[in-house]
Amino acid sequence: MAPYRIRQYEDGDYEAVRAMFARGIMEHAPAAYVHTLTRPQVLLLFLALFLVVLAASGSLLVSVVAVLLALAGSWFFIRSLWNGYIQQSLRSDLLDIRRSYLEPANSCLWVAEAEGAVVGMVGAILPEDPSERGCALELKRMSVGREHRGRGIARALCRTVIRFAQERGHSAVVLSTSMVQDSAQQLYESMGFRRVSERSPSRLASFLHFSVFYYRYEIPGSR
Repeated sequence: MAPYRIRQYEDGDYEAVRAMFARGIMEHAPAAYVHTLTRPQVLLLFLALFLVVLAASGSLLVSVVAVLLALAGSWFFIRSLWNGYIQQSLRSDLLDIRRSYLEPANSCLWVAEAEGAVVGMVGAILPEDPSERGCALELKRMSVGREHRGRGIARALCRTVIRFAQERGHSAVVLSTSMVQDSAQQLYESMGFRRVSERSPSRLASFLHFSVFYYRYEIPGSR
C-alpha cells in the first residue's frame, strides 16, 4: 500500500475528517448492541415480554414475533444512541475544527494522508477535567479508516500526541474510550497507557452496565 504521512489538519480536510469520525464511531454500534443483548436484565425483559404476549394471545408464533420486533427495535434504538453521540460531536468541537484545535494554545489536530486522501486523524486538546489542566493534554477523536488499519497509523498518531504534549511541558496524556472499543484499548495499553477509572455516562448506561474507560499515560522524564 502507498506510504502515509502525518501532518497538521488543513481547512480542506474538513469534510473528510468529519466523515471519518462518524464512520469510525458507528462501527461500534453492533458491539454495543451485542453487549446490550447479553445483559441478564435485558434477557429477563425479553423473557417477560414473551410470556406476557403468550398469556395474552395464546399464540407461540405471536409471542416469537413480538420478541423479534423488540430485538429489531432495540437495534434501531442502539444505533440512534450512537448516532446521537456523533451528531453531538459534529456540533461541538468538530463543527469549527480550526477554532477548537488550531487556534487555542496547546491544542492541535493531525491527519494521516496517503495518496492525497485522509486515512486517519487524532486531536490533542485541553482536558475536560479542570484538575488535569496544566499537567496533561487529552488525546481525542482518534480514528483510522478500516482499509488502512494494520499499518501502524494509529500508533504513529498516538505517538504524535505524546510528543506534542511532551514538547509543551505536559507530564501526561489522558483519554477516554468505550468498553466495546477493544482494539483501541489494546493499542493504548500496548503503548503504556494505564486505565485509571471507568464510569457510566448515563442512567441508561448504568442499567446496561455500559462504561467509558479513562486512561492516562505518564510521559517519561516529566515532572
